[in-house]
Amino acid sequence: QVQLVEFGGGSVQPGGSLKLSCTTTGITFRTSYMDWIRQAPGKGPEWVSDIDTVGNTRYADSVKGRFTISRDNAKDTLYLEMNNLTPDDTALYYCARIPNYSDYVLQTHKYDVRGQGTQVTVSS
Repeated sequence: QVQLVEFGGGSVQPGGSLKLSCTTTGITFRTSYMDWIRQAPGKGPEWVSDIDTVGNTRYADSVKGRFTISRDNAKDTLYLEMNNLTPDDTALYYCARIPNYSDYVLQTHKYDVRGQGTQVTVSS
């Protein structure tokens, strides 16, 4: 069964940090291109970051320098470390698999499987 499950969300004060995890089953994780996406209340999905199969990373300008995406292929797990959080980072965060290399290169934001998400709330 293909499943992506996110963990690690919660409520933090501005300036705080969280580390999200996305555990995967049923996919060949080590050959998968992966994304983190977020959706704030009342807004559409926003791409956050992606990582290729060898660890090359890209970030949205809004999170660059504050967020770090990483992967542990031995654990079939994707991570998103988030630092210096602001209220604008409040959203449902979810991970997703990019179907193929072309979609990754072109950043089509197409996914063939995604998790249900974990809520991150930043407020004082």
